[in-house]
Amino acid sequence: MKVLDARSTEAQSGPDLGLGQFLIEPDTPPPAMISPEQVGRADAEVMASLGVHVTGENRSGTYILHDFHPLSLIVKSDQIELLPIAEALEKYDWLSEKYYWKAVPADLDRYTARIASATEPQGYFLRVEKGAKVPFPVQAVLYIARGNIAQRVHNVVILEENAELHLITGCATAPGVEIGAHLGVSEQYIGKNARLTSTMVHNWGPKMMVRPRSGTIVEEGGTFVGNYCSLRPARNVQSEPRAWLNGKGASAKYTTVILGSDGSTIDTGGEVYLNGENTSAELAHRAVCTGGRIYQRGLLIGNTPCRAHVDCAGMILDAGEDGFIHSVPGLRALHPEARMSHEASIGKIAPEQVAYLQSRGMEEREAISLIIRGFLGEEIVGLSPELDARIAEIAEIAGHGEE
Repeated sequence: MKVLDARSTEAQSGPDLGLGQFLIEPDTPPPAMISPEQVGRADAEVMASLGVHVTGENRSGTYILHDFHPLSLIVKSDQIELLPIAEALEKYDWLSEKYYWKAVPADLDRYTARIASATEPQGYFLRVEKGAKVPFPVQAVLYIARGNIAQRVHNVVILEENAELHLITGCATAPGVEIGAHLGVSEQYIGKNARLTSTMVHNWGPKMMVRPRSGTIVEEGGTFVGNYCSLRPARNVQSEPRAWLNGKGASAKYTTVILGSDGSTIDTGGEVYLNGENTSAELAHRAVCTGGRIYQRGLLIGNTPCRAHVDCAGMILDAGEDGFIHSVPGLRALHPEARMSHEASIGKIAPEQVAYLQSRGMEEREAISLIIRGFLGEEIVGLSPELDARIAEIAEIAGHGEE
């Protein structure tokens, strides 16, 4: 299918966003590039809530996209290459030939087609050289500073053999921005025995509509760890990241932590194709409902001897008028030695748990917050401090109510 034809192709799930209502092409020239420290105070505070520090302390690189244009780019390590994607495509012919639109098809649906047919691609290119163990995370922020635009982003991350990196990506709207759209494509290529930990935190305006599309290809012995946390949910989010474990012993783990508040619809999933021998995968979904509509989906496809598990768990604090959690863990075994399992659970806070903590001297809201914190984080290991802090904040919001 041609990309232009795909602009009318509906996504497999989620309502059509009606992109015609948003400005999707830049209407102003690119701003002058600045250092991260020059970001305004209010914007810097939002970025800090995402784990993105404008000071760059304990960071190996920083990239900031402001609406349609790069605003800041700093590299502090000679082990990485970080460029705007448009510049990287001009610099390297092999990028289009081997990687660009190879993990996510440009004609997947109308949202990828919109990104592919844009006048100039926006986003970043990040490469970690062979054998490099990047000492501090690279951070990127995709920021919407004005309302009624559709930001479209395409990021490509390449880890060469034996490389290691932690990538922190924050997506957010500026204070006062309520309505708009974010269309994002992320492609990740993990080389032999390489390891990528990707922590993504979303903090959106109440009427934002978000469509991320992600594809990850993992070679022999490679590891992908994907953490996604939605602290301030958009009006509508639909994502289904996909990973292909093509090499022997490759592994992937997705951890999704969601707060669904009143008026929001969040549909998160994940598909992992276990194609290499002795591959392993885990999908872990945690959701707290305070009135939103939450769909938890996950599908693991075992094509070889492999191990895989999907776990969907939800906690309903207040369903409101039409809030709910809908969990659909899925397995597809295509090999007799594929060992696969799944579980799903939805419940509420047990009154006896709250009573016990109150008997130990806690206030009711403090007890509720602590229980939620344990539910979201007790079985999720290896989280970054940034994601761990966001989980604690979700517990605080849910325990005390939305402001």
